[in-house]
Amino acid sequence: MRILIIGAGGREHALAKALQHSKEPVRLYAVGTNAGMQSCCTMADIPLSDHQAIRDHAKVLGIDFCVVGPDEPLVHGLVDVLEAQGIPCFGPSKAASRLEGSKSFAKAFMQRHHIPTPAYRVFDSLEEAREHVRSCQLPVVIKADGLALGKGVVIAFARADAVDAVERMMGDRIFGESGAVLVIEEYVSGPEVSLLVCTDGTHAVPLVSAMDHKRAWDGDEGPNTGGMGVVAPNPYYTQEVAQYCMTHIVEPTINGMREEGHPFTGCLFFGLMLCPSSPVVIEYNCRFGDPEAEAVLALLDSDLLEIMLAVRKGRLDQVPIRFKDAFACSVTVASKGYPLSYRVGKPISFDPLPPGVEVLHAGTKTETGTVVTHGGRVLHIVGTATTLEAAITLAYQGVGCVHFAGMEYRKDIGKRALEAEV
Repeated sequence: MRILIIGAGGREHALAKALQHSKEPVRLYAVGTNAGMQSCCTMADIPLSDHQAIRDHAKVLGIDFCVVGPDEPLVHGLVDVLEAQGIPCFGPSKAASRLEGSKSFAKAFMQRHHIPTPAYRVFDSLEEAREHVRSCQLPVVIKADGLALGKGVVIAFARADAVDAVERMMGDRIFGESGAVLVIEEYVSGPEVSLLVCTDGTHAVPLVSAMDHKRAWDGDEGPNTGGMGVVAPNPYYTQEVAQYCMTHIVEPTINGMREEGHPFTGCLFFGLMLCPSSPVVIEYNCRFGDPEAEAVLALLDSDLLEIMLAVRKGRLDQVPIRFKDAFACSVTVASKGYPLSYRVGKPISFDPLPPGVEVLHAGTKTETGTVVTHGGRVLHIVGTATTLEAAITLAYQGVGCVHFAGMEYRKDIGKRALEAEV
């Protein structure tokens, strides 16, 4: 089977490695640049925004199945383009992807279907948004309505910071048209959970839960990033919490999208906050989380291709989805200065890895035979073991086997999870 993976980050490298282990023989192709994926995929450097070029490339290759990884091509309708050409895809339609592509749509959807989420207001006027944050209760959460690479959210504890966030997003358009509309919502607190759910539009199967670490620096300080590390499973996501979330959050979401005529098929990411009263939805993502996928897929003990094909055919209830009785920790190794300004082109060297550790490439490329940095998040180092503490230890041993000028990473990935276990 010829499979085309759209995207070339750490998530897509994890997907490629998992698909390699399918029972059915596969030949993998990918769109993008990634030095690590070159060992298992035939790569083509096509812009993800050029849907026609991707379609033509898939037709020339005779692709049997396409897996779309990143949010942007999903939100802009790549699945619709490929499916119209008879190329079956794993991933939601443009209409279903609005759950991530528009936060105002997602919030209104949750309100319509009585899915718990923080109270909010939507603004398309700079003056009205500015006036609101000058008098609303603090802290307050300010979100760009559209895609912003995981960085379009500001939690403002001071009035001046709230006003500044509104002016930068809506006035200065630091996120382009994604900031033309703002969602401003009440601040809630509690342990966060990343939950990935495979769904064929009718049936929904949650994957193992995860805990992301969004802030750039230790102690959850610094600016938001695309994710600096993950542990899985999340110790806060107990069986009791999981049952509540399936009944009050996951099933109403899947059923609601189907009832509204836009069934969601693919992997739906639920960003949850376990508030003292009950869990609430902070955000939806219309694809595998990144870097959650790197840890979650390391624990998968079933055939990923079989699962994806079942999703596409509406037969997810007929496929077993199993996970290893183990833990995974993924530590993101980034370029100095990420998520703000950073330099690329730094040569990377690798020492032999200890057993139980794998390296997934996120922002790398090959120049004259040398692997060099090619992004803010460069590598994800994943450790897998029978205990969480051992998985964390392995991941950091793996970090010590990677070397490039200016490499940065958090030293406390998994610390909160270990405290929860105690």
